[in-house]
Amino acid sequence: MMRKAVLFIFCVFLVSCGEKVVEEPEQLISKEKMADILYDLAILTAAKNTSTDILVKNNIETMEYLYSKYDIDSVQFVDNNLYYASIPSEYVAIYKEVDSRLESVQKGMDEARRIKADSVRKARDKAKENRIKPTKELRSTVQDSL
Repeated sequence: MMRKAVLFIFCVFLVSCGEKVVEEPEQLISKEKMADILYDLAILTAAKNTSTDILVKNNIETMEYLYSKYDIDSVQFVDNNLYYASIPSEYVAIYKEVDSRLESVQKGMDEARRIKADSVRKARDKAKENRIKPTKELRSTVQDSL
């Protein structure tokens, strides 16, 4: 009896795992477009957390901007986000794409900072080299005039 109950429960779990948790939305956003949206959302959120003045100055509301840019509405975004989240393998793939793009941008920014720091260092070194070093003649002239 106990064996039949365990087998029954196992079958119920097996069948329930095969069901779709969330139905596909009527207006399905492609994985590529969803990755673009989430990438822009990450950039805008970082900008908002770093320097809110820029977004306020330009009157940019993060989500409204995204809805307008990608020609979607809030319901469509939420439905699609929920749908992709219900399929972990696809959701992970989307986020890996977003993460890859963010890392690429980060590497570019780090390289630009390094180049800028190198050029500033070189300019300082050159300025030090070009400074007038007092010679013995100049020192003696100064001392004689005193």
